[in-house]
Amino acid sequence: MKTELKRVVVQRCIVHLVRNSIKYVPSKDYKKFTQSLKKVYGAPSLNGCRKAFEQFCQEWSQYPGAVDVWKRNFNHVEQLFDYGSAVRKVMYTTNAVESINSSFRKVTKNVAFPNENALLKLLYLRTTELYKKWNGSKVQNWAMVRNQLSTNEKISAVLKNTST
Repeated sequence: MKTELKRVVVQRCIVHLVRNSIKYVPSKDYKKFTQSLKKVYGAPSLNGCRKAFEQFCQEWSQYPGAVDVWKRNFNHVEQLFDYGSAVRKVMYTTNAVESINSSFRKVTKNVAFPNENALLKLLYLRTTELYKKWNGSKVQNWAMVRNQLSTNEKISAVLKNTST
């Protein structure tokens, strides 16, 4: 089931795409450049996104390295439009995933594990600590996000299996 979900939800981080592309742009143009990009990933529809992307490519052609980052990853940006705006807002960044990975790195740094089970136990304990820490956290508009996700058959099946 995890493999199927992974194929359906390819969570390419917009924040990282912006960061990777902006390094090709002079700092004096950062604000205007990012405003142009926001029209692409913040478009209300896929057609709007494509039109904004064409305009973005023309407007910023003087920085081919920056534009190329988006051209190479545009199929991932397009995938976001398979979902409603509430879902896209949640999928906009991978900060939560990065936070978990960072936390795992902290507890496993400079530690020798006698066997694989010792590592798995430590990661399990850290996961339960993180769960307790984040238990009160809420996703904005979760009801809308859940409804939009439930329109996808594969995701809907996962949501039914994990309902609380």
